[in-house]
Amino acid sequence: MEQLYVSKQNESARMFKSDFMEFFSHVHPSIPLVLYVPAIAYMLYSSIWRHQLPILLVVALFFVGVLIWTLLEYVIHRQIFHYQPTTPVGKKLHFIVHGVHHDYPNDAKRLVMPPVISIPLAIIFYVLFLLLFGKGAPAIWAGLVAGYVCYDSIHYAIHHFPMQSRLLNRLKQHHLRHHFHNDQAGYGVSSPFWDYVFRTNGR
Repeated sequence: MEQLYVSKQNESARMFKSDFMEFFSHVHPSIPLVLYVPAIAYMLYSSIWRHQLPILLVVALFFVGVLIWTLLEYVIHRQIFHYQPTTPVGKKLHFIVHGVHHDYPNDAKRLVMPPVISIPLAIIFYVLFLLLFGKGAPAIWAGLVAGYVCYDSIHYAIHHFPMQSRLLNRLKQHHLRHHFHNDQAGYGVSSPFWDYVFRTNGR
């Protein structure tokens, strides 16, 4: 693994010695919208017009996918992003995956997942859903990915915009407590639901 190079300048960090690797570690926050909104629309079209599923069923399956995403977001954040490795290689990997965000929470180009990671994961989940849900897979996948896009958008907004609505401001306070008060609680970003279920709200 390449040596990490960290700098506090401009609330960012150089993570790799290689310019090639460093380039792909920066992602504009609009990328998930550009990549996945057309894919979500196509999957909903496929569910209704190609597979001839009733619209109400498609809506229900879509929200099942959203619910799956909220649980996945919670589990990944708690069990993977906040896993505490003990080896030097593990610590470097942890910094690349999530530690850099806690050290530099205002780095605007490291708040969304790089496409080189998100696209393979999206494909894996689609294949898994096909095996599990058959014709219902496109609608559930659309909900899962819509949840992911909302997560990335909300996460970016939390760190870079004032929240005017009461709901969004509560999400912001929930996530900022995770950053600056107790990073062993408040794992939900787009929703605090599972923090209440698993008693990790931190209050």
